[in-house]
Amino acid sequence: MASESSEREDFSLSGPLHLTSVEWESAHHRRSVAASLVQGVYILERDRQEKRQGSQALAPPWWEFFHFQLLHHLVDDADRSIFGAVYEFKPPASCCNHSLDGSPRYVIAFRGTLTKPDSLSRDLELDLHLIRNGLHRTSRFEIAMQAVRNIVASVGDSNVWLSGHSLGSGLAMLAGKTVAKTGIFLESFLFNPPFFSAPIERIKDKKVKHGIRIASSVITAGLTLAMKPNRNHQRNRSEDPFAALSAWVPCLFVNPADHIGSEYIGYFEHRKKMEEIGAGAIERLATQNSIGGLLMNAMGKESEPPLHLIPSASLTVNLTPSQEFKQAHGIHQWWRPDLHLKSKLYKYK
Repeated sequence: MASESSEREDFSLSGPLHLTSVEWESAHHRRSVAASLVQGVYILERDRQEKRQGSQALAPPWWEFFHFQLLHHLVDDADRSIFGAVYEFKPPASCCNHSLDGSPRYVIAFRGTLTKPDSLSRDLELDLHLIRNGLHRTSRFEIAMQAVRNIVASVGDSNVWLSGHSLGSGLAMLAGKTVAKTGIFLESFLFNPPFFSAPIERIKDKKVKHGIRIASSVITAGLTLAMKPNRNHQRNRSEDPFAALSAWVPCLFVNPADHIGSEYIGYFEHRKKMEEIGAGAIERLATQNSIGGLLMNAMGKESEPPLHLIPSASLTVNLTPSQEFKQAHGIHQWWRPDLHLKSKLYKYK
């Protein structure tokens, strides 16, 4: 999951300079700020590897432009690379002339895979953990989770944002899910979040695609019932782990041409269609499980539900044509002012 922004792109060099002031209630402005702070983490690590310090450092403008300060960066203990940052919003007095409603006090941001020699090996190792659904067992996640806990403990959850891209989006999602289980719901901006499954969304024939998804749901629901025969599946909502997480509504940003995360489009749309055809009960079982995870559990190997299985989300799809995969998966697309976006809220029922 090579995820860094290409320096050949004008927007990755200049950023969202069109935002001379931030309207915090604007979805475009909030998205642009969250993406820029993630880009700041990418450039922090590039500065470190290329030994740029002081006035030579290229990272500070990515947060200073929006009146954030770098509180501290997060370092992977395996390779000493910077993978995250904690920012504090410090608006000048002149900002009092503008509404700060909706602004965060802190933002915790995580980068994705960086194709630079000092960090690539470790990033690829983490990508494999993500594919195998083992990110929660890594030291990088533990460091990220501790940073989240520390900030939430000091200011609560109402003024804290999570933001991440690609692998970093996976970290942010896992952190968000973890604290959501305790009743803390952090505003989260997840750019190009990974969704590892069969690439059904790439099938052009809508009938074939829909048929495959229905068959997969029926099989998954059937396996769920067969492997958990002693459980009462007419559970009330207090016993339903998906229902407990449903109040957390992360903002997901995906591109149909990005095969790493485009499956989210079909995942949520299929759930809605299953409700419409009266198969909502089947889909509620299927959407919480995966065939691979069920088989692992059947063999006596405890398996966590795949990271991408989430109950609710605000899904934003970038319908602007992409010339190549790198553009479709890049962070730089999300602060452009000329995007053709389609957004929809999906709530678990």
